[in-house]
Amino acid sequence: MTAPTIVALSGGVDSAVAAWLLVRAGLEVEALHMTNWDEDEDGYCTAADDWQSARAVADAIGIPIHRVSFAEQYRERVFADFLAGYAAGVTPNPDILCNREVKFGACLDYVDRLGGGHLATGHYARIVHHPSGPRLQRAVDKNKDQSYFLQQMPRSALNRALFPLGELPKPEVRRLAREARLPVAERPDSTGICFIGERPFKEFLSRYLPPNPGPILTPDGEEIGRHDGLMFHTVGQRGGLRVGGLKNHSDLPWYVAAKDAERNALIVVQGKDHPLLHTREFSTEPMIWMIDPPDHSFLAEVQIRHRQTAVAAQIDWSAEGARITLREPLRAVARGQYAAVYRGDECLGGAVIR
Repeated sequence: MTAPTIVALSGGVDSAVAAWLLVRAGLEVEALHMTNWDEDEDGYCTAADDWQSARAVADAIGIPIHRVSFAEQYRERVFADFLAGYAAGVTPNPDILCNREVKFGACLDYVDRLGGGHLATGHYARIVHHPSGPRLQRAVDKNKDQSYFLQQMPRSALNRALFPLGELPKPEVRRLAREARLPVAERPDSTGICFIGERPFKEFLSRYLPPNPGPILTPDGEEIGRHDGLMFHTVGQRGGLRVGGLKNHSDLPWYVAAKDAERNALIVVQGKDHPLLHTREFSTEPMIWMIDPPDHSFLAEVQIRHRQTAVAAQIDWSAEGARITLREPLRAVARGQYAAVYRGDECLGGAVIR
């Protein structure tokens, strides 16, 4: 008896179409809905609506649906790291950690408990099979490509992951949802932090980390304002600084150039193209490879944000981490961000920027 394919059904249009495509292809399919954030004091959590939408999709397609909560795993493996990063003045990316620890960690383990084989999701990415094993590649729709968020998923999970939307542009996914009369065909795409959703970020973060005011300084050490806490700002940010119209300074807007945790100081500069906002070299924590590790020095492309154009770079790596030298400077590189390494459309792996 063939093990069923389990689809992570979120309640959104992407996972719904992924499930429908697999059913249409003749596979035995079951759905699994994850509820991983159990706080709703402020009314921003959409977990209840998501569950009802997922149930409606499963009913429309005619597949059984299971429900599970990984709230404890999410808090321990993702959210705790998220808070520790902001408390230390870095810029974490919980979506990447969530894919590694929850969607292709705890969830894949639960698929085994259900007797499932493959785990399918609505990610826009592709898996291409080579003699040496499966490879993670960008989606056909480069505007929606989510391979950057999958750079840390366990390599072993590539053998069991399915991304049915990898070959499709987003407008086609919407069209298929309407054609199949899926009840979420017109539901807006979800945004915000993985599982937590879209909400006022400063207000949300303040519930877990106390304000820690400090000075806003120019590179020369001049104090031109005060901030409420380093965690509320990121490198390259313009808004929310509440500085401007200062004597002996131009009218150019101010941008965050660095966060000095030792002095609890925010370092700011004027002008979008100020040299201190651009980086040619940076180091990383140990690399997580999606392939057999390449030579210790090689040429590739590096991407530090979703939807950002990858930049050619030399990668010099060891077990302790990597040194990345960019052919062209990147703007607003920040500690705690993830650097994904690509060769063409193939994601080779990635690491946290140190």
